[in-house]
Amino acid sequence: MEILNPEIWVDKYADYLYNYTIVRVNDPIVAQDLISETFLAGLKSKDNFKGEATERTWLISILKRKIIDHYRKINSKKGKAEVHISYKSEDSDGDWLEENAADPFDKTAEDTMENTELGLAILACLDKLPEKQATIFKLKTIAEYDTEAICKEFNITPSNLWVIIHRARKSLAECLEKNWFN
Repeated sequence: MEILNPEIWVDKYADYLYNYTIVRVNDPIVAQDLISETFLAGLKSKDNFKGEATERTWLISILKRKIIDHYRKINSKKGKAEVHISYKSEDSDGDWLEENAADPFDKTAEDTMENTELGLAILACLDKLPEKQATIFKLKTIAEYDTEAICKEFNITPSNLWVIIHRARKSLAECLEKNWFN
């Protein structure tokens, strides 16, 4: 059974936790805050540590909940549709991101956590897209704006819109492949 040693957490785990967090929140200040909150929560709940996982794994599980809470706070202010997106099949061609939202009545606790983490990964990947591409993608696939309205607003043709959407999907798929499936 492993025993916790909070005195060495910063030296031993801070870099690893930072690298884990920065790809998910894409903001160094927020990442540092979340890691500080993680260490504090770890100190407060160290008596609950059962030694069934390594110290690092235990801290990562706390950090994951902190990241989820961070995005919940953000999304509670702007709507929650983005967090509930679910990716179910690599084989489906077309509107994979927007057509496969999870059925809220058919979930286990693990599914709920996985969907939340995937939603966070999607949000992080959306933040890495060029601003115009991300905006057009969100308007078309998440907000379900009419093609004509988007084309008029951005002064683009429908074929240009679909190229932008295709490139956004491709970039999102690559980003998720790197950051979610590993």
